[in-house]
Amino acid sequence: MKKMKLSVGVILLSGSLLFSSCIGSFGLWNNLKDWNSNLGDKYTNEIVFLALNVVPVYTVCYLADILVLNSIEFWTGDSPVASIGTVKEVKGEKGDYLVTTLKDGYTISKKGETASIDLLFNKSTNTWSVKGDEVSAPLLTLNDNNTADLYLQDGSKLTITLDERGKLKAEQAMLDCAFAIK
Repeated sequence: MKKMKLSVGVILLSGSLLFSSCIGSFGLWNNLKDWNSNLGDKYTNEIVFLALNVVPVYTVCYLADILVLNSIEFWTGDSPVASIGTVKEVKGEKGDYLVTTLKDGYTISKKGETASIDLLFNKSTNTWSVKGDEVSAPLLTLNDNNTADLYLQDGSKLTITLDERGKLKAEQAMLDCAFAIK
């Protein structure tokens, strides 16, 4: 019985390594490591680290990433352990902003204020949109032919290539719209 369990384990490990060919993001293990490293001072972190290795929490998370989660991430393109709900503080020219990760995009708010906007990605249409209290509009649609449709402030649509030339064309169009609105 013991030999059979070992054989099955070896086959599963070999299969996951041979068929996925993906290093992966190790999201589960990294989330555990990040949580542990932010608990307190270095002594507290070390004690918790040792305890989680004795209980084998680190080992189980690592094996789950190797055998299952990284393979799912490789074949689907999405991490099953995405950092949904993570809030990061970003310093901007006009103050500090909080960026919260959603399943399909981001919520951005100015620190200390309740108003926010959502930047959302629709996978079925490959479109990034903005949604807020007073606005809801598409921003950009990614096309299959290495181009994108950029939706401008004046309501027009501009198709650009996804390269340096397209970037310059988009910047020029944004400047033209900004001057036309003022």
